[in-house]
Amino acid sequence: MSVVLITGCSSGIGEATAADLVAHGHTVYATARRPETLKALADKGCHTLALDVTKEESMAAAVAAVEDEAGSIDVLVNNAGYSQSGAVESIPLDNIRKQFETNVFGLIRMSQLVLPGMRAAGSGRIINIGSMGGKLTFPGGGIYHATKYAVEAISDAMRFEVQGFGVQIVLIEPGLITTGFADTAVGSVDGLNDGPYAEFNSRVGTVTADIYAGSVAKFLGGKPDSVAEVVRKAIEAKRPKARYTVTPSATLSILQRQLTPDKFWDLAMRAQFPVPGGK
Repeated sequence: MSVVLITGCSSGIGEATAADLVAHGHTVYATARRPETLKALADKGCHTLALDVTKEESMAAAVAAVEDEAGSIDVLVNNAGYSQSGAVESIPLDNIRKQFETNVFGLIRMSQLVLPGMRAAGSGRIINIGSMGGKLTFPGGGIYHATKYAVEAISDAMRFEVQGFGVQIVLIEPGLITTGFADTAVGSVDGLNDGPYAEFNSRVGTVTADIYAGSVAKFLGGKPDSVAEVVRKAIEAKRPKARYTVTPSATLSILQRQLTPDKFWDLAMRAQFPVPGGK
């Protein structure tokens, strides 16, 4: 069984993953910015501690605390992240920076902090929670998608860079997962209802909410437990795959985008979203 450190466990995929792993005998350190949100996981047997992936001192302290108490970190699950929607021009740059701090820079820094111990041990595994959104882009999701494309690139590069030290990098690509993701995405456009993108941003929020509430998510999506099971599979596999898609919505959407020329993809998007500027 492994010592597993997981970021972003207050809800959704992180919470489900922590609960699943501890139930299967792993030693789990579940983290969140507000540790009081982790009581249910503590009751299930997880160790809990504060960790804010946008703050250097918080990340360093959490990694040091786990290494001191457990002796080593066998697995890091980089899960912390959130969605943000809106036309690129309309999103304040500070909001964009904040999303990259959480979704990308936090993932990089957490990996940097655990790798020395893993290299010294000659083994370890880093599981990065990406998204099908790292393989395709929907209008109004440019900033979020950019962070997930970054996770794809980082994971592919690191997989080669650290394999000689006995460390494995695995990327998880969930599709439509019924978490608070849609609520966050919809909420992020609330302050973007003025200017030339007002109608477009409003429609992005509506389409996102409809997708997660509709039949596609119901029949082709999944719950956080679906991702948790795949994470456990990636941890326990002797030779894990480089990447795992989760839910048919991910597999089918990625394949559809790969097979669809840009011209026809754009036409399909026009059927769902108003074109800003009207041309």
